[in-house]
Amino acid sequence: MTLRLLPLLAAALVLVWPPVPATAQNSSIQVLEAPAGPSSGEVLPAADEAAPPPPPCGSRPISIARMQWPTAALLAQIHAGILDTAFGCEVHLQEGDLAATGSSMGATGQPAVAPELWVARIPEIWNAAITAQKVRQAGPSYDEPVFEGWFVPDFAVAAWPDLITVEGLKAHAAELTPGRRPRFISCPADWACSVINRNLLRANGLTASFDVIVPANRFELDTLIAEAVGRQEPIVFYYWQPNAILAQFGFKPVDLGAYDKEGFRCAGRPACAAPVPTGFAPDPVVIALSEWVYIEAPQVASYFQRARMPVAEMNAMLQALGRAGGDRRGRGGNFVATRGAVWRPWAGLPAEPAAVAPPGGDG
Repeated sequence: MTLRLLPLLAAALVLVWPPVPATAQNSSIQVLEAPAGPSSGEVLPAADEAAPPPPPCGSRPISIARMQWPTAALLAQIHAGILDTAFGCEVHLQEGDLAATGSSMGATGQPAVAPELWVARIPEIWNAAITAQKVRQAGPSYDEPVFEGWFVPDFAVAAWPDLITVEGLKAHAAELTPGRRPRFISCPADWACSVINRNLLRANGLTASFDVIVPANRFELDTLIAEAVGRQEPIVFYYWQPNAILAQFGFKPVDLGAYDKEGFRCAGRPACAAPVPTGFAPDPVVIALSEWVYIEAPQVASYFQRARMPVAEMNAMLQALGRAGGDRRGRGGNFVATRGAVWRPWAGLPAEPAAVAPPGGDG
């Protein structure tokens, strides 16, 4: 393993959420369609023409939950910066965690925004808040609904382009590491994904094609991947995102096919008698807004309905955050300053600001 990779791995260990991926999906979670209509901010309610238009941010500060894990903290900083820049809102950041934030929003309407709420982790709290009509789901936090899967290094895909499919894995497994079976690096034995991976290998007829490597812990998982990349060894491995590792080394996801709810449920059981091919389950990760935001600040509500962060953007920010001197506030501010092409459409603005004509032009 190249020694210079070790500090990067150590920094990357803290840049992830959730800590144990591939949890069973709770089918009772209320994941709703994004609201539409007058209260969404797309169409403002009719008003007295003589009255001044309502302020875009309402009449009180917008409080945003800043959770402890890096992706949620970055999103809080980014949304705060955009609401200030594009709308002129007064924004307060409020420290919190999943359970406390969900409960507070459901009881008091504060904080006003939770930009990354993993609702499958707090189903009772989330469902109670939705039922009480205190909170709405503005939309997903990210542009992708599935956050875990199988990956192969870019250099392997360059040599075997169809390696990103199950059929490609079957066709080329014997060529990847001549003389021995290639390695499939799974996850620690006490993680749910370890069982899922073995069952999906069975379901796709790949058990005999790979040696399954089960790391002892998260650090060993990252070390095994880094060592393989350093040797340019073609591997297949399980991982999840948003995550700095995937941006740091360069990988492509394997297309495991469509998600099959019952098939995935069986894959999560050690005694699954007849596993079937399935993609990994989507995980509901949403932007939660207190009900009052739709009533008092509909333009802000509309902004959050459009604010889906590209996972690739977050991966890149996490990678930068892991470097020496990385700072969440700085990375969030840098995104607002340099990535207008991504966020300006969220605010209903053109992707690039209009050019300002120099003084003393025509006439």
